[in-house]
Amino acid sequence: MKKKLISVILASALTVGLLSACGSDSAKDNDANSKTDTTETGSNITKSDTSSAPVSVTLNEVAHSIFYAPMYVAIENGYFKDEGIELTLITGFGADKTMTAVISGEADIGFMGSEASIYTYNEGANDSVVNFAQLTQRAGNFLVAREEMDDFEWTDLKGKEVLGGRKGGIHISM
Repeated sequence: MKKKLISVILASALTVGLLSACGSDSAKDNDANSKTDTTETGSNITKSDTSSAPVSVTLNEVAHSIFYAPMYVAIENGYFKDEGIELTLITGFGADKTMTAVISGEADIGFMGSEASIYTYNEGANDSVVNFAQLTQRAGNFLVAREEMDDFEWTDLKGKEVLGGRKGGIHISM
């Protein structure tokens, strides 16, 4: 459990790091009009950039999930703002809708499984998306019953009605 929590926190930190790395590399950034001050004290180098405005990023998550809790904590505690990121979080309610938001430019980043990008690539999308981070090690799916079932076996589900995710979702076919 501790390893999973650490993995999720590290994945969130990676996302923050990737988003904070967005910017320009051009020589214009290094000209005499730049307002970047560099101060060196011993082995500690700090930079402060007073000229840059926050980077606006729209993140479309496939579902609001407890598995993204570290990200929600980072948003609530202002960690993205501290890094110069003005984050807008939107819930897409399905990988197809999240992928559509990313492809159409409505969202900059989509949190979803890799299957959506594979589907769009295989369908010949002109501008395919790139998967760049893994946030979870395993699916967080679980089965809940209305009544306690001692010694549960998967075969107990034969002939039973099971409510899955949305129609056509990957979790229903598992």
